[in-house]
Amino acid sequence: MTSVLFDVPGPRARRRNMILAIVTVVVVIAVIAFLVWRLSITNQFSASKWNVFTYTTVWSSIGQMLLNTLRAFALAAVLSLALGFVLAIGRMSDHAWVRVPVTVITEVFRAIPVLVLMMILYYGLPTLGMKVDPYWAVVLALMAYNGSVLAEALRAGIESLPRGQGEAGYAIGLRKSGVMRLILLPQAVRAMLPVIVAQLVVVMKDTALGFIITYQELLYYAKLLSSQPGRPILQSALVIGGIYIIMCLILSGIAKWAEIKTRRSPKVKALEADNAAVMHDGTNTELIAAQKPPQAD
Repeated sequence: MTSVLFDVPGPRARRRNMILAIVTVVVVIAVIAFLVWRLSITNQFSASKWNVFTYTTVWSSIGQMLLNTLRAFALAAVLSLALGFVLAIGRMSDHAWVRVPVTVITEVFRAIPVLVLMMILYYGLPTLGMKVDPYWAVVLALMAYNGSVLAEALRAGIESLPRGQGEAGYAIGLRKSGVMRLILLPQAVRAMLPVIVAQLVVVMKDTALGFIITYQELLYYAKLLSSQPGRPILQSALVIGGIYIIMCLILSGIAKWAEIKTRRSPKVKALEADNAAVMHDGTNTELIAAQKPPQAD
């Protein structure tokens, strides 16, 4: 008996996989134990190292920095998605005067690191007489980079759809804008939702780069805490890092919930049924067209 993706492992393979799993678990536990031991002998668990987190003002400031991080993330995520849609549609335009400049812009934004974009906006533009607030430097840099990446993801999702999807839209009289808006984009978004969510997680994590241009977010405050008496560098990193992990898990959970709700939607199920029917009819039409006409007697 075989699986679709691989052959079902036999007794020897199962035994080998079990041994590898046990060895992996032992290695991971050993690494964690070593790290805990090193933290212990360097007094990283001592009360003096964690004393800074016993003050209410510290947690109040962490809450304010968290709000600043979420403010930058929320606006950057919305603008990145909007820019991604615009660039993806522009790259698929039938007009070269639209497609070529959009392609150049997309590739340039993808090639420049986010931190470089932030520094150009915050330190470079003032030399031209244009002062940019740290918040807007962070948001615009994240929008430019992640929007271009999302554009490629959406374009790949659209181009991965069967040609019959678009042809069916044209057959019922839709224009290209209608085909893109009503047929192709909704399916591409559902197909590329894991990639979109992963990129939004990148947006959230990259807000931490704002501390380099003095934007007061979580990492900026972690650096400030690390300079306090006792220098709780590792403790600050663990606390702030834990907050980032929680935020990313929440974002992934929201995306998973949205995906499940979308799959259960009656409209989506009806659309998938219609698409399957269209693909079936299109396949039959292609087969009939491929047949040679009968020879005349």
